[in-house]
Amino acid sequence: MKVGGFLVAAVLALLVVGLLMWRRMGPEAASEGAADTRRVEVVVDDSVIAAGDPHAVIDPVWWTADIYGSADEYEASLRKFSRSQRLVHALCWYIAEVNNGGHDQFYFNSTGIVWPDAIAAFDAIGLSDGADIVRQSAQRLGGAPARDRSERQNQLEQMQPSFDDLDDRFYELQKRVDLDTQMMEFIRGRPSDFYFEGVVEKPPPIPSSVGAPR
Repeated sequence: MKVGGFLVAAVLALLVVGLLMWRRMGPEAASEGAADTRRVEVVVDDSVIAAGDPHAVIDPVWWTADIYGSADEYEASLRKFSRSQRLVHALCWYIAEVNNGGHDQFYFNSTGIVWPDAIAAFDAIGLSDGADIVRQSAQRLGGAPARDRSERQNQLEQMQPSFDDLDDRFYELQKRVDLDTQMMEFIRGRPSDFYFEGVVEKPPPIPSSVGAPR
């Protein structure tokens, strides 16, 4: 599909999506006695921010935000986080999903619930081109993609939108701009928005013999 740096980014995105799918599988597996969540103390401070990994900075949001339920449940799960945290969280999801399977996958999966935050996130980090790509993708689903996954999937089936050109525009944007660097500039400009100290529910480590779920 793409070459060079983009292929590396796509592989990394696939790994991120696989890891985050494991989070969803954790509680279900626990009901069968195969796995369980564990309470983990998480600290996000200046040292974490200085390391320069936006995914590490929003680690507590990854494991707490509920993208799998209703819009109300999603909002409730984010109440203890700052707006800045929720925007970077949404942008990381958007980037991972579009790199892995385009806008079709982003909207088909539960992650499509974050689309308004993804637009706001691109605007917040100063990438109007990115915000325009997401806005145009939303327009192809009637301007307001449903926050409910099944309803959004019905929209995709009924409208049959093509996102190929928008996928390409996003991949070209990634060639011009290092999105992680851009997110880190945003984070470093308001570090107190990202500080966190508390307990987070996480699944157990992925067994090496299992690998990332498909």
